[in-house]
Formats: sequence, C-alpha cells, structure tokens
Amino acid sequence: MMRALPLLFIVGIIMSAPAPAAAQRFGGNAPVCLQKWEWGGASSIRCQYSTWEECKASAAGLSAMCLQNPYVQQQPPHPDRGPRPR
Repeated sequence: MMRALPLLFIVGIIMSAPAPAAAQRFGGNAPVCLQKWEWGGASSIRCQYSTWEECKASAAGLSAMCLQNPYVQQQPPHPDRGPRPR
C-alpha cells in the first residue's frame, strides 16, 4: 500500500496537467476558409481559398460551410484615382 501511494500521486499530477492551447485554429493564410464537419462531431478549418466561389464549389455536397478568415487583414477599397475636378 505504501509503494502504491507515491505512484498514484504521480499519476494524479500527470492526469491533471493542462493540454497545450491551440494558438490559431485556422490552417492557412488565404482570406476564405472552409469549415468541414467530420463523423463524430470533429471539424476542421482550412483557409486555402482566395474567393467565395472557389470555397463554395469545394463545399458543395459536403457537410461544410465557407467563412471569412479572421486572421487575415482585409485591404480597404482604394478610392478612384481619376482626374480631379477644377
């Protein structure tokens, strides 16, 4: 009994150690992501699409949806650089 107590203590410490946190759930750096649900409730997010149309074509027929990558900085539209009125 006395030998098992330290072993149980060590096992308890190992079991209570927290798992490392995921810094970024989104794989890839493209502006459009595909979230795909898998059997058992798991899901994966892959950001490899440059347009919504590309992503929607890949998601067709799957348990999936397209979403905007929150980690990609979107470029603001540039104003027209036409001639100025005088």
